[in-house]
Amino acid sequence: MPAARRQDQDTAAADGTAVLVVAAGRGSRVGADGAPKQYRAIGGQTVLRRTLQALAAAPQIGKVMVVIHPDDGDHYRQAVAGLEAPYRLLPPASGGSTRQQSVLFGLRALAEHSISRVLVHDAARPFVSPAVIAASVNALMRGHKATLAAIAVSDTLKRADAVGASVADTVERSGLYAAQTPQTFDYDAILNAHEAAASAGVTHLTDDAAVAQWAGLDVAIVPGDPANVKITTSEDLMQADRQFRMADLLAELGETRVATAYDVHAFEPGDHVMLGGIAIPHDMGLKGHSDADVVLHALTDALLATICDGDIGHHFPPSEAEWHKASSDIFLRFAAERIAGRNGRIQHLDATIVCEHPKIGPHREAMRARIAEICGLALDRVSVKATTSEKLGFTGRSEGIAALATATVKLPLALPDPATGDDGKEPA
Repeated sequence: MPAARRQDQDTAAADGTAVLVVAAGRGSRVGADGAPKQYRAIGGQTVLRRTLQALAAAPQIGKVMVVIHPDDGDHYRQAVAGLEAPYRLLPPASGGSTRQQSVLFGLRALAEHSISRVLVHDAARPFVSPAVIAASVNALMRGHKATLAAIAVSDTLKRADAVGASVADTVERSGLYAAQTPQTFDYDAILNAHEAAASAGVTHLTDDAAVAQWAGLDVAIVPGDPANVKITTSEDLMQADRQFRMADLLAELGETRVATAYDVHAFEPGDHVMLGGIAIPHDMGLKGHSDADVVLHALTDALLATICDGDIGHHFPPSEAEWHKASSDIFLRFAAERIAGRNGRIQHLDATIVCEHPKIGPHREAMRARIAEICGLALDRVSVKATTSEKLGFTGRSEGIAALATATVKLPLALPDPATGDDGKEPA
């Protein structure tokens, strides 16, 4: 699907979609000492904060509300400090004595926020991926009232005897699935289901898909993710801590990418040429829709190539009058900003100019300084060289000027994030 169309669909989905994060439990199985598990640290941040970061990576979510235990206000405020606006956090709701009751209280609190769709997610699942969230929301957009993220059971299942000492039976695993969250619903449908269950005194249901089924809703299964584990024990906490610390270390180390590019422009009548952002007097000009600066054009394309982000023609089409005679420093600065937007850093830029004339030597240092200024680099990170083609080819016949460029960029390591599963690659 084209990126623009997918973005439009995500925007439409986010309008009216909220996620309810259930964080009111006590998490006794991780140990009695210390805070509840959702406020324990993994990789230097709380489990809840890691979960909210994972959810924020999904563009289909418009609002987030956390259901917390009435005694956990201080823990919650510390865990979400600084996330309220960028993560679209609503004020928290107070939970009840059971998970089922906590979800009901959270659903009621969402009533004033114009919600059409709601995802219910466990605070203790910080490894949820954008793909699972997208599949869940898209299923609702296609008309389902309830969806369950789940994975097919692959292990052989055994049923123990009454005392748990021996195997009593082997359970047929065909058609069995392990339920995960998020579980995603039409808001009115799941609120009505929870209200009906509460009124009927039905309090034993262990997840929201069960509540939906009890109320007569069909629950569609969407693909879950084996990595989307729930932190339950102290061993789970330690494993999650190791995963996040390793991912953070690799991201800090980063990866180096190198890309090359080539540009050429023909001569036309004029009195100067633009090369490397510098106007050089000459008895000819260079022909192009913009100012035809082959050096800046080649550098721009090389930078964009390091992040697989198209080329000048993609971002600045020559068919658009806006870019007629435009200064090419606009293009190079744009490319540098795109690198910065990926948390990248330009390590080195190198350009080789191929022409018989004008002479490049007298202007080389001015070009280096201008390129460094445009990209916000130190001068010793920019190289400009020149050569001729020994009278061969179009440059040898003085019909135009060519430039080759190489960009070296350091980016955060493109490994799947342990919380989101996002590897930085464009979805198919």
